[in-house]
Amino acid sequence: MRKLCNLLCAALLLAACAQQPAKSPVAETQPAAPAAKQAAQATPKLAAEAPQPLPNLDLDRKLLYQFLVAEMAINRGDYQLAARIYLDLARATHDPRVARRATDVAFYSRQYAIALEAATLWLQADPNSVQARQTLAVMFVNSSRLEDARPHLEIWLSADPQNIGASFLQLNGILARHSDKAGVLALMQELAKPYPNVPEAHLAVAQAAVGANDADVALAETRQALHLKPDWEMAALFQAQLLARKSNQQALDYLRDYVKRYPKAKDARLNYARLLVSEKKYSEARAEFQTLTREFPDNVDVATAVGLLSMQLNDYDAAEAQLKRVLELEPKNPDTVRLYLGQVNEERKRYDEAIDWYRSVGAGDQYITAQTRIAQTMAKQGKLAEARAYLRQVETQDPQQRVQLTQAEAQILRESNEYKEAFDLLGQALDKDPNAPDLLYDYAMAAEKIDRIDVLEANLRKLIRIKPDHAHAYNALGYTLADRTDRLEEAQDLIETALKLAPDDPFIMDSMGWVLYRRGNLNGGYDYLARAYKARPDPEIAAHLGEVLWKQGRRDEAEKVWRTALKDNPSNEVLQATFKKFLTGAR
Repeated sequence: MRKLCNLLCAALLLAACAQQPAKSPVAETQPAAPAAKQAAQATPKLAAEAPQPLPNLDLDRKLLYQFLVAEMAINRGDYQLAARIYLDLARATHDPRVARRATDVAFYSRQYAIALEAATLWLQADPNSVQARQTLAVMFVNSSRLEDARPHLEIWLSADPQNIGASFLQLNGILARHSDKAGVLALMQELAKPYPNVPEAHLAVAQAAVGANDADVALAETRQALHLKPDWEMAALFQAQLLARKSNQQALDYLRDYVKRYPKAKDARLNYARLLVSEKKYSEARAEFQTLTREFPDNVDVATAVGLLSMQLNDYDAAEAQLKRVLELEPKNPDTVRLYLGQVNEERKRYDEAIDWYRSVGAGDQYITAQTRIAQTMAKQGKLAEARAYLRQVETQDPQQRVQLTQAEAQILRESNEYKEAFDLLGQALDKDPNAPDLLYDYAMAAEKIDRIDVLEANLRKLIRIKPDHAHAYNALGYTLADRTDRLEEAQDLIETALKLAPDDPFIMDSMGWVLYRRGNLNGGYDYLARAYKARPDPEIAAHLGEVLWKQGRRDEAEKVWRTALKDNPSNEVLQATFKKFLTGAR
């Protein structure tokens, strides 16, 4: 009597003799289906499972034929047929390997009903398989069947007490995509009940609570996790994030105390330094930079973070020193560091050195960005024609890269106040590729500069038809209508749509504040503009905020906002015009 393993070997050997090799869809470079991928990621450190119990079956012609047809179907890309055949084989053989193969193929071809049945057969054939149980649990979660998933998750957690903490941390990855956030929180609380002394269980509940917008539970559970494991940096960072939602100062106070107690907590100190920069506490931030570089002199992540934070502080000497140090430490992405070094020298108006750094960026993800920066730097040197010629000779790998170079050329023209030429350039590119979203958007923005509001509106509406989730298309059209026309109700509707798509975008908040102001709602306009300016102190947002403050009678506050913004952005046209309009008329 021959075992089914012989059958499998024979089937795969014969499939290999076909014109193309048999391919497992989950072994391909193509992405696996979400549930299979989540299940695979859930067990990175588990020990090898016990040998599978295999059925004792005779090899017969029918079974062999079915295996061959299934593998040939996979070769042809007909995964739906292959999944159905493998499910039939799994039912007939009760072999866990066949059931797993059926599950994999069905997942990949998005035949979730077949995948669910196949995963159930897989677990029935091999009840000790952790991966089978996890896969089935993931399928139930993705099918919105949390109660069906629960017993499998409970068994999974209890089956590996040595890795219980890691298992809890993996659970949120499995549950994160589920739309019922309150249900996920309730499930996580139930799963965590038997493990009151496991800090990871409390943090998992806290993470689920954040998804369910229950800040009080999230903070209480995080504090309990830290009570059980006070030096746990991951939990400390999570608590700091929760506190920052209420107040950056609370987060700063907490992290200041934490790094005093645990001075080797690298990530906590880095986040503390970032918060100090965001709160403009520059002297304290520099002190943290010094501590970081002293405590972790050979850590590439620290050197990179300190270099970038120094750039934010406009401390370009320190930034350059740190970024050069990063290169000495052989980072994973040296071209990104070279790009930053180019930007540092560009900011210092050391244009030749900046270009040298940009030229040192090799072929890869940063190459096109580096080429555009070379041209932009040439333009800053007054070499507009050379900059344009340089961009046109750059070799590209695909049409999208050519679009990027066209956008960069148009940007150079706009910055040189050659608005009509930028408009014509983008129009010519759009003639060749009339549905390119990036070109449609940029062409619309160029149209606004030459007062072609009709062209702006036509192109943004076309972009919205092509990409109905393009928040900035709605925002740009809404803002333009609010700023340049009397179609204020229509403008507000467009901006409200943009806000739904990107509720935390400061530029969209700015647009909403501006349209409310234009419609006479000063208080509502101020609320949005103040939030936008706090999130991003952009000069044009400052111009709008100051104007609303002025109209509210808060003229000293308005002047302070304008002067502060002008200090950092002295050449911004919108800010300059607003400042002159109100202050010149007031004196």
